[in-house]
Amino acid sequence: MSRAIDIPAADGTIDAHVFTPGGADGPLPAVVLFTDIGGLRPCYHEKAQQNADNGYAVLMPNVYYRNASGPVVPEGKSFRDPDVRPTLFEYAGHLTPEAQSRDFAALLDCIDGEAEFADGKLGVVGYCMTGAFALRMAAEHPDRVAAAAGFHSARLAGVDDPYSPVHVVGTVEGRVYLGHADKDELLPPEQIARMDEALAKAGVHFTTELYKGAAHGFTAKDAPAYDATADALHHKRLAMFLEETL
Repeated sequence: MSRAIDIPAADGTIDAHVFTPGGADGPLPAVVLFTDIGGLRPCYHEKAQQNADNGYAVLMPNVYYRNASGPVVPEGKSFRDPDVRPTLFEYAGHLTPEAQSRDFAALLDCIDGEAEFADGKLGVVGYCMTGAFALRMAAEHPDRVAAAAGFHSARLAGVDDPYSPVHVVGTVEGRVYLGHADKDELLPPEQIARMDEALAKAGVHFTTELYKGAAHGFTAKDAPAYDATADALHHKRLAMFLEETL
């Protein structure tokens, strides 16, 4: 079950969706699910509902609300098409750490005010570029975020990148799970090692897993890199992670 919701934010109105299991009769632990660079689309609605069916109220915002509402990729097109990608990169460029922080505050206010969401700590999960969002939200709101997960995350710990979440994970108090694509050009082994080192030095309870043979984007059913076996493992790992933390 899902419903659309508009969330007041400092930079406008975030169009989002709330997903709950069928027959839910009370508030459930909250999970924020950020889409990959392709934005809102059917495969992410499916992903959000699958997580909700495990016993959660899942909030999935449109990360590009500053530029467009609803799906950004035109019907019949792919987020990987060369005539679509420049628009996505332009929109993604507006999602600075400061912009993310303002959005996190709005999402937390929404969770606090809507009946589907139970009191208590929450989980957050991101994919591709938003794996970094999940870590940053956990770092900025350690009193709220019990679980932060990222899958085929991109550019988590680039050298000399001032926007990298590697600089802020020292304040994370919740648990972290990172499921990496094997031989991911957007997150090479040296960046994985750098993030692991930062988490370890901060004393964060974290797990890093390499999905052997899986390419960047392995959970996105509409991507050429989709890997059904790796996607199934991702759902299994995420379900276990959320059960243990929430």
